[in-house]
Amino acid sequence: MDGAVTVWPDLAYDSWRETAATLQLWTQIVGKVRLKLTPWLNHGWQVPLYVTARGLGTSPIPIGHEILEIEFDFNAHRLLARTSRDEKGSLPLEPQTVADFHRRMITLLNGLGVAVTINEMPNEVLNPILFSQDRSHGSYDAAAAHRFWRALLQADRIFKLFRTGFLGKASLVHFFWGSFDLAVTRFSGRKAPRHSGGVPGLPDAVTREAYSHEVSSAGFWPGNATFPRAAFYSYAYPEPSGFRDRPVTPGAHFNEGLGEFILPYDTIRTATEPEALLLEFLSTTYAAAAETGGWDRAALECPIGVPGQVRRV
Repeated sequence: MDGAVTVWPDLAYDSWRETAATLQLWTQIVGKVRLKLTPWLNHGWQVPLYVTARGLGTSPIPIGHEILEIEFDFNAHRLLARTSRDEKGSLPLEPQTVADFHRRMITLLNGLGVAVTINEMPNEVLNPILFSQDRSHGSYDAAAAHRFWRALLQADRIFKLFRTGFLGKASLVHFFWGSFDLAVTRFSGRKAPRHSGGVPGLPDAVTREAYSHEVSSAGFWPGNATFPRAAFYSYAYPEPSGFRDRPVTPGAHFNEGLGEFILPYDTIRTATEPEALLLEFLSTTYAAAAETGGWDRAALECPIGVPGQVRRV
């Protein structure tokens, strides 16, 4: 298997842009089911998807006294839904419009006894169209979707390793379907100034709740129409004075337009030691935020975790 699968696959955005646009909207439909059924958790942490052994999944969603799970399987190329009542169903991941996917998804859930109505307006995308009316997005390149998942898989495991070196409040490694990216976030423990809002396609109340406290956040996204290349990123909110001028991993740079440090995915995938390079990027950009932001690093940090070894205290 190792010889047949590229660990860090090629993910040239132009080669799968239509599939990426369609898949982002499909994940939003599934994510909004979770949003509708799950009580709000700080920073919107009740809504993301998570990398699984086969694709992207919701984790358990409460449905009365039972639970529902939904998973995109990028090996078998099916969407799977199952409940704790031992009910299950699926639909194929294949070229189909967003409108058709939405209709089939709701029909699938109804067949499992889950009646749910979601907000059909997509978030954080240009020129949004109601899901039930969107017949302009319908591409699905199975090989490209599989490569995307393989890239997420690699990012997820390094992000989780990075997360072990922090004692303070930190997020799980989340896949946010709105922005279509994988992210992990560290918190200083202090409240942040009220966010000004204005994020396109995102209610100000959601943005302000998400950024209620100081953060150093890093992630991976496959690119979009305005930034058509896969990249790793890191930013701080609020951005401390001097943050963008701090030296970080060679090959990374601060993108003025995006307001964050960027390390191209291709720099990682072609590196001699990609895991070490990515971990260095995460560490140096976090250090830039913590140092310029005056975080209590001695109280918040610890050595990276080692499997099977208890952390020394």
